[in-house]
Amino acid sequence: MATRRTFISGADLEVPLRALRAALRVPDEFGPDVLAAAASASWSRDSRTDATDIPLVTLDPEGSRDLDQAFALQSVGSGLRFHYAIADVGAFVAADGPLAAEAAKRGETLYLPDGRTPLYPTVLSEGAASLLPDGERPAVLWRLDLDADAEPRKVEVRRAIVRSRAQLDYQSFETADPDSAVLLRRFGELRARRERERGGISLNIPEQDVVPADGGGWELESRTPVAAEDWNAQLSLLVGMAAATMMIDAKIGLLRTMPKPWHRTVGSLHRTAAALGIGWPEGTPYAQVIRGLDPAKPAHAAMIRLASALFRGAGYVAFDGEVPAQTRHAAVAAPYAHATAPLRRLADRFVSEVCLAVSADVAVPDWARSGLPQLPHLMAAADNHAHQVDRAVVNLAETVLMQDRVGEVFDGVIVEVEGDHGEIQLREPAVRARIDGSGLPLGHSVSARLATAEVKTRTLVFVPA
Repeated sequence: MATRRTFISGADLEVPLRALRAALRVPDEFGPDVLAAAASASWSRDSRTDATDIPLVTLDPEGSRDLDQAFALQSVGSGLRFHYAIADVGAFVAADGPLAAEAAKRGETLYLPDGRTPLYPTVLSEGAASLLPDGERPAVLWRLDLDADAEPRKVEVRRAIVRSRAQLDYQSFETADPDSAVLLRRFGELRARRERERGGISLNIPEQDVVPADGGGWELESRTPVAAEDWNAQLSLLVGMAAATMMIDAKIGLLRTMPKPWHRTVGSLHRTAAALGIGWPEGTPYAQVIRGLDPAKPAHAAMIRLASALFRGAGYVAFDGEVPAQTRHAAVAAPYAHATAPLRRLADRFVSEVCLAVSADVAVPDWARSGLPQLPHLMAAADNHAHQVDRAVVNLAETVLMQDRVGEVFDGVIVEVEGDHGEIQLREPAVRARIDGSGLPLGHSVSARLATAEVKTRTLVFVPA
């Protein structure tokens, strides 16, 4: 994993972060009725399978507490058996209670460097409902029997009692649990092969985050995901695909969809590849070209960032009785549903309830069925808000970091060009910002002078040196 970090003092960021929370209407603390409902919520063992013998583990970023999923893989003949436990939020949340009402307003968890703003109070999301390895938990437990190519041949989902054996992180996973790591690698590589065959694609875009620093303050972090993160993502992806298939067959549910890229967008990307000196043989699908890119190479990194334009227009579609015409997710290249993060995303609790009912061949609960039509609107608003917050936090951190360096010259790579301006990724520090000027050399190294650094508006502007 290529990771770059730049320190930002806590004093410099504390006050602007409070202002950002207010400007972007980040929710305040939960009200007393919501906190009381969370504190008194409990789950029942009735009608649950005891699955505490399954050796489940969680795999998340180091220090995570809101653990939505735990998995176990085992070899069975030439194939694999895959167990996936998903936090059963429905065991704690009354459909007509204050927890459900507040979650509908928030939509999803927001992550800020001075503390996350959770979908549910932390007594649940980081405690009783989280799949921490400190005791038994209620879970929605999926079992998928996979063939030698990691394709599902049998799928079951039920409510269960589970116990996670260990909380693992991406950095230490392969040494902490080598047996699980071997099976997850096998699974992940097989599923990545299936993804390629479907024409699906996962963009390996370097991530920018603001994270707490050891000893106080924060760090602006730029990193490329490690292989274990990709393998782990394939676990969630497969369950989301299985959930979508199950709901489509039952003609009720909630899908995450994405239209195919416009021909004009693909054509533009094709021309960009030529400008960057990246080979794109005639007739080669865009997914194949993008999968072959190396984010460590400046021109390739620029191409990967621009390729994100292919995957716009993602949304949710709810249905009951008639399957929608658009069921596929273009990046997944298959029908897909958000099913695996109910502690952090409202929609997933409804998907779990539908799949449980379908698997048991019983009626979908009235509250879930009646709530489906509102979810596309609620989740679209929540997604948009979360993206605004994420980008604003990074912009703020970058501006605070650079506010005293106006006039200095930095080396970087042009990663985007549009008309008379573009975007530059500095080599050091890990800052990405606007650069003004026409004729910018996309994918090339340049020197740029910092012209503007305005903390109040979170604005950074560079010009060619």
